[in-house]
Amino acid sequence: MFLTNSFNVSMNQRKSSEAQKTRTRIYDHCVLVLNRNWQAISVISPADAFSHIVSGNADGLEVDGEDNMTPIGWDKWLNLEIREQDHSIGTARGAIRIPTIIILKSYNKVPLFRPKFGLKALWLRDGGVCQYSGKRLNFSEASIDHIMPQSRGGETSWENCVLCERLLNSQKGDKTPAEAGLKLRTTPREPKAVPVTLTLKNTLGIKEWQFFLMNKAA
Repeated sequence: MFLTNSFNVSMNQRKSSEAQKTRTRIYDHCVLVLNRNWQAISVISPADAFSHIVSGNADGLEVDGEDNMTPIGWDKWLNLEIREQDHSIGTARGAIRIPTIIILKSYNKVPLFRPKFGLKALWLRDGGVCQYSGKRLNFSEASIDHIMPQSRGGETSWENCVLCERLLNSQKGDKTPAEAGLKLRTTPREPKAVPVTLTLKNTLGIKEWQFFLMNKAA
């Protein structure tokens, strides 16, 4: 739905087994987005990537090793050879290589990532450690404790919540830490926003992405 008439995938009209594989590929693969300074800022679908290239907002990046990377526009991308390691989609004019990386031509910012409040985010902020006992917890053992209990007006916020062992949280009940004989190890604060590049991960193990991501492992 992101493609122009000159780039008609016609996925619903293909019934061969090869076309079935093509439909799977375009939804199962991801494309890394770089800003014009070659900094990773997002991961999108192949359909969205093609939309950016077709519209002229981005170039596809042909990667042949760390020292041979070439931005390529739509007209030339159409004629790229499909190598053994590449994935492709079928179109009215034949198969076209799916890019693994695109480069935006104008956008030069790196967005900031602010974690959404929740148990997983608290787990990461507090290092998987109960903020009262200091015990390192399995994720299944962890819970969110409201320092000032909700029943007494305590807010669900970064500053009023900490990671706590489930059993200890149950024992604390609707008491404050002082009333329960507990002491916080650290003062809870909202995590600082970080460049989104630091949060991107190569979960699919795409070789070309390793040159641009700080989290290289899946």
